[in-house]
Amino acid sequence: MDNLCHTLVGAAIAEAGLKHRSRFATPALLIAANLPDIDVLIFLTDVSPITFRRGWTHGLVAQLLLPLALTATFWVAGRVRRARDGGPPLRLGALLWLSYVGLYSHLLLDWLNTYGVRLLAPFRWQWFYGDAVYIVDPWLWLVFGAGVWLSRRAGRPAPARAALAVSACYILAMVLSARAARGLVLEAYRQAHRVEPRAVMVGPWPANPFAREVIVDAGDHYVTGRFTWLPTGVTFEREPVAKNERRPEVAIARARPGEIQDFLVWSRFPYWTLESTAAGTRVAVADMRIPATASVPGARFVGRTIVQP
Repeated sequence: MDNLCHTLVGAAIAEAGLKHRSRFATPALLIAANLPDIDVLIFLTDVSPITFRRGWTHGLVAQLLLPLALTATFWVAGRVRRARDGGPPLRLGALLWLSYVGLYSHLLLDWLNTYGVRLLAPFRWQWFYGDAVYIVDPWLWLVFGAGVWLSRRAGRPAPARAALAVSACYILAMVLSARAARGLVLEAYRQAHRVEPRAVMVGPWPANPFAREVIVDAGDHYVTGRFTWLPTGVTFEREPVAKNERRPEVAIARARPGEIQDFLVWSRFPYWTLESTAAGTRVAVADMRIPATASVPGARFVGRTIVQP
């Protein structure tokens, strides 16, 4: 999920009453809810961001060590800066527990979308996908933001607790919806094509909890479509998207270390395009989940190389 959502979750947990458990409880929750994304610092290096992201800092070792490091940091801060009168004392056990709560809220939210997260790194580099909630969800912003604002304005935890409960119900409904929709899409595809697909993704649609994006791996091509609950049904696009993965130029590009191999570490539904140039054949790989034009600062979601004739 985006960092605004992570931050609002940390704030809602704090306003739900946990900010009174210890000195620094609120900043600990806000930081812990974003802490795994410390891997964005990779953008300052020459390492491929798309290869590194949601790996080391989201995996098992980080899950153990990051809350400990955060708690130790606040312990040092507490020794350096004396507490003001009237606030709760510094309780290391409570701070450590809150740091774990914030961190695991981050991992849960990251698992919910189609981008993926490597929860078992560095022991296993498998990607896990919830395919349930879009990576930027305005409904979660609205609920968490309202709960935090109302709790701070009223000076009581009830609105934040309600926001957490409503969001939990929404997330559970989206997870169950994703599973049910996947079953219906699989059945519709089998009936339409009389063949079992290699893989299927029925992912969330931006800002619309009643619609889902469909990607079907049909072997040498992808079939895309849209699933809706109101009315219930799936529509497959007539034009398939060719993978082009068996082209000899693609085989050469895949074997080269560099941008292409880095991209394939993350890619889930890769497809290839080839373009003749004066220097040779430009081979590019993108992923069906994200348009080739989509980008983030420093990292475009496409890999390219030139293959000589």
